[in-house]
Amino acid sequence: MSTLYRPPIPRSNPGSSDSGSTEPPADATALPTRSLQLIYHVRRQRSIVSTTRDAGLFLLLSFLWGTSFMAIKLGLEFIPPVLFAAVRYDVTAVLMVGYVAATTGEWRPRSRADWLTVLVGATLIIALYNAFLFIGQQGVTSGVAAILIAMNPILATGFSRVLLPQERLGGIETVGLLLGFLGVGVVAFPESAGPLAADLVAPAFVLLAAACVALGSVVVQRVDSDIGTEGMVAWSTALGAVLLHAMSAGLPSESVGDVAITPAAIVTVVYLAVFASAVGYVIYFELLDRLGAIEINLVSYTVPVFAALSGWLVLDESLDIAAVAGFVVIFAGFLLLKQATIRERIA
Repeated sequence: MSTLYRPPIPRSNPGSSDSGSTEPPADATALPTRSLQLIYHVRRQRSIVSTTRDAGLFLLLSFLWGTSFMAIKLGLEFIPPVLFAAVRYDVTAVLMVGYVAATTGEWRPRSRADWLTVLVGATLIIALYNAFLFIGQQGVTSGVAAILIAMNPILATGFSRVLLPQERLGGIETVGLLLGFLGVGVVAFPESAGPLAADLVAPAFVLLAAACVALGSVVVQRVDSDIGTEGMVAWSTALGAVLLHAMSAGLPSESVGDVAITPAAIVTVVYLAVFASAVGYVIYFELLDRLGAIEINLVSYTVPVFAALSGWLVLDESLDIAAVAGFVVIFAGFLLLKQATIRERIA
């Protein structure tokens, strides 16, 4: 940054009787400083507005994704789980493909690597993740489901280290990974449950969902494709919906005849497809560009708050102290896993 040049002020001869001073008025010499102060003030205001906007979008995303667990739980009363997920992404796919077609240039898969990325996303991040999540949510509360899904960043780090031999877990990172699994145990194991209790089946499905999306995220990042994140998500959503319909058709426990078309069922599908998915993805894309991956990963730990609150308000669900304690342990594990990156960002 260039320094501000201020010309020397001519001084009158002390012995001179000339009253005409060549000294410029004080306001004139202060103009450059005042201009810089004004620029600083404007930039600071813009920074505050930008930070406030990012915080608002972050909270909105947390709300949309948190309340989606409550909406899933509510909709399961009217629609079989995998078919429910398929219908949700039917609507989301139309919205997302239309959005990327209108707003981005390179939105269509063109190369083999592009299609591989879409296939991985459709299979792991959309189809299997949602199938396991919707099945699992039949047996857990909204808050517990969100807490178990919060293992996603921890599992993703673990998969990354396994799939890439050059990336090894250090001592602190290993402790963080173990803490994450300890937190899952605290959340999933009721005090009265035995080691093979049926109560563990539903949490296991939800944790399997978190593992699928974590593995999918790692594999997608390792594929050298040219398609953008928006295009990948849009086409993965479309193909994922097809896969979910195929899975639902292959399950003897599911049938279109079991669907109860009620106002509540319609509202839950619309909310999940339009707001939690389409609007949520658009917000996520913007925050990912503005904040970065580490900061946006923190949404996994604000989502359970909104999931638990909405489940309590709408479905009269409760969240016991063990689930809260497990959530704290999982979050501590995340901080230890990411401690090196967090230190770099703070420095």
